[in-house]
Amino acid sequence: MDAVITLLPDEPYGHVSPRLYGHFAEHLGRCCYDGLWVGRDNVEVEHVDGFRKDVVEALRAMPTPLLRWPGGCYADHYHWRDGIGPERAVRLGLSCGRQVLDDNTLGTHEFLHFCQLIGAEPYLAGNMGSGSVQELCDWVEYCNTKLPTTLGKERAANGHTRPFDVKLWGVGNENWGCGGNYDPESYALEYRRYSMMMQHVDPSIEMVVCGHDRTWNQRCLEKLRGYTGFVDHYSIHRYWIEGGHGTEFSETDYYALLAEAERTEEFIVETRAMIEDVSPKKRIGIALDEWGVWHPEARTWGPGPVAEEIGDYSQAGTMRDALATAVGFEVFHRQCASLSMANLAQIVNVLHAPIMTEGTAFWVTPTYHLLRMHRPHIGAQAYRCEVETTISTPQGAAISATATSGGVTVTNRHLTQAAVVQVPGSYSEAWLLSAEPSAQNSAAHPDNVSPTPLKLSVEGTFELPPHSVATLVR
Repeated sequence: MDAVITLLPDEPYGHVSPRLYGHFAEHLGRCCYDGLWVGRDNVEVEHVDGFRKDVVEALRAMPTPLLRWPGGCYADHYHWRDGIGPERAVRLGLSCGRQVLDDNTLGTHEFLHFCQLIGAEPYLAGNMGSGSVQELCDWVEYCNTKLPTTLGKERAANGHTRPFDVKLWGVGNENWGCGGNYDPESYALEYRRYSMMMQHVDPSIEMVVCGHDRTWNQRCLEKLRGYTGFVDHYSIHRYWIEGGHGTEFSETDYYALLAEAERTEEFIVETRAMIEDVSPKKRIGIALDEWGVWHPEARTWGPGPVAEEIGDYSQAGTMRDALATAVGFEVFHRQCASLSMANLAQIVNVLHAPIMTEGTAFWVTPTYHLLRMHRPHIGAQAYRCEVETTISTPQGAAISATATSGGVTVTNRHLTQAAVVQVPGSYSEAWLLSAEPSAQNSAAHPDNVSPTPLKLSVEGTFELPPHSVATLVR
């Protein structure tokens, strides 16, 4: 036996909120336009009310409990009124340092309808960088008021008589950089003003503060001391940029990416301690509302022409990326009492996307399959498990696991060595995701990497190939 897993349900971590399996869509590359929205008049791509039907169906099945929009960096250039009503403004915005042309055919009504189509809770990122308090308050009122105000009547005239009842609202995005080059104290002062006024419009909304690194967080949170009544979530971002090229990488690169995913836990724990120092009584959740693998071939930020002319922020999704995702969710489950949400960046075509499209072609990445294999964990209770293993990697134990009331997911991080694993308990089904680390799906080979049924022995043992993931479903 190479690894024995002991389940400890009497040592719970907490509830795995569906929001931990959230996603992120930005007006960047071919994510929102082309990947999600093809328009109601499109005759080449089958769609549902302008949204790609294949993508809608895949996201329902994944599932997609939460979706953040319209950014990202784009949020601080987005003016919501440009995207409502019959006449839409064509604007030049900025996202990740690149200009983007937006005809605003995908606006508030369309996005919130898309959330209904896929079963997602909406999370709107507001514009602090180039907007105003009044503009963001008006957006809250337009979306949520039940009263016959001018904005409520305008929403009804645009086709939605009932309130959208959007609960999650971010005040800016990465305001230390692309969201306005604020210093932490200036941002915190602005946030205090925005959040108070927005909650006067709708006291039921949940407010998200923009965080960053250790220095920013210490200074920003200190400025929010005494004002945490207006804070519900504290946003941090974590991109895993180590590990070399997405498909051409060394053994050192392979392990570096998995190690970086694991180190996310240190950042969460550190941020939690800072939050509790300024808010010892009120629980403020950590919103990891951008996370994922970002390979060098998709790093196209910087001053220059319209983004589509120099790159679309896409990268191949490989089995290695799926393994990093599995490691990430082990962290998220252990930290589920601290994390209030996590949003994979991004939902289609851009960065660590579970779904890819190209014209009429559609395929899913290994990460998509990994997320589907994690469905039993969503909404379940997470608890501690111990892994005893004789196999190690340069970073430590090769076999890791996460356990919830919905099942157990086991990962073999070793690049070359298989493992015989024993997990106690009875399970209704089991699935294995296994392929070469650089293996990927494509339009020509959409099923190159896909899960296969896994057979367990009576004793609960099974063989876990190198660089693979298995989920045992209760």
